[in-house]
Amino acid sequence: MKDFNGKVVVITGAGSGLGREFAGVAAGLGMKLVIADVQADALERTTDELLAQGAEVLAMVCDVAKGAHVQELADAAIARFHGIHLVFNNAGVGSGGLVWESTEADWEWVLGVNLWGVIHGVRVFTRAMLECAKRHPGYEGHIVNTASMAGLLNAPAMGVYNVSKHAVVSLSETLYHDLQLVKAPIGTSVLCPYFVPTGICHSHRNRPEELKADTAPTASQMAAQALTVKAVESGKVSASDVARMTFEAIREGQFYIFSHPQALGGVAERLDAIVQGRNPPDPYAATPQVREMLSSRL
Repeated sequence: MKDFNGKVVVITGAGSGLGREFAGVAAGLGMKLVIADVQADALERTTDELLAQGAEVLAMVCDVAKGAHVQELADAAIARFHGIHLVFNNAGVGSGGLVWESTEADWEWVLGVNLWGVIHGVRVFTRAMLECAKRHPGYEGHIVNTASMAGLLNAPAMGVYNVSKHAVVSLSETLYHDLQLVKAPIGTSVLCPYFVPTGICHSHRNRPEELKADTAPTASQMAAQALTVKAVESGKVSASDVARMTFEAIREGQFYIFSHPQALGGVAERLDAIVQGRNPPDPYAATPQVREMLSSRL
């Protein structure tokens, strides 16, 4: 997909972080925007910024963990703008701690947003875009699913998050092959950011009441949270940088998008261990102080 002007983009998690930056870039390219977030006040702020730029905007509060909400978002986009060309299945939340200490509610919350949100997005928007392609000769579309480097590595004390993001990478690769199989005019990318300053460290603010933690956080959960906050807030690559590189990757038809290519050394070591039948290598081998910090807090 190379022509963005006048096209319609749908962005989930648009109230902050990467979603907000995707929206800003899209508006600058002359796109019509359908933006969604579960946090109404954050969504309103993003909407006001986009309208101030002169963009056409449809904003909807949407919980991507609920398939009916995602379907309503797609229906509203078609009703308002009569098509969908670019989709960012971007909404996400963070979680940490020793994997056996995560509660059923922890799993339901994180997988509900990070995985089911993308599943619903792929299920609903791909079909809508294929219908658009039937009606409009020369149609071009693209779907970007936000995963993480945690979808390619398995750092300790990040189990629930790792599982959700690995699944998104798998889903995205399968979507790519399926679209190729039917020769659809729709490209696919999976975005794997590393530590980028966004609001994900504070995503618990939007955790549904019925899935709230009913016990105090464990030592490992507090340690993982502290590590993530420090790493994310000290990140040198901004959300704005990632948004720009993502749109460039869309233009080039690039599937894998990495904010920190230097982190791929760990991915190569992991894949080599799989091929050679060795035990999993230490994801923190290059930064032993991180492992020591986690261990000391347990």
